Amino acid sequence: MKIHFRLVTAFTAVVFIFVAIAEGARSRPLDEDAALALLERTLKQDHVYAKRISLECIAYGTEETTSVYFEFVLREVHNPKCGGDPETSPAIDRYRVYRHSGKIQRWEAAGDKWQPYRPPAN
Repeated sequence: MKIHFRLVTAFTAVVFIFVAIAEGARSRPLDEDAALALLERTLKQDHVYAKRISLECIAYGTEETTSVYFEFVLREVHNPKCGGDPETSPAIDRYRVYRHSGKIQRWEAAGDKWQPYRPPAN
């Protein structure tokens, strides 16, 4: 009986330790590199620009950094491979990646407001 109690107690302690470690890893806010990597991975995975422009012809820039989010602008790359006037780099889209939650928002210029990111319907 005492051995069973000790095993259950030890197992419970190990589970709590692993849960605490996992929660600690999730609660660490994203830095700028991690936020950008999350955005790039999401856009690539969801094929957001597959029908519009090659990902090789998109440049990412940080427009705003706050304690809550990073705001990124995606711009067209104009060079011999991608085409276009090399003196310009028009904005394609703007996104915010929230440090703590990893949630992504997309700027909707027509409505002049930030909207939750939703993958395009294929």
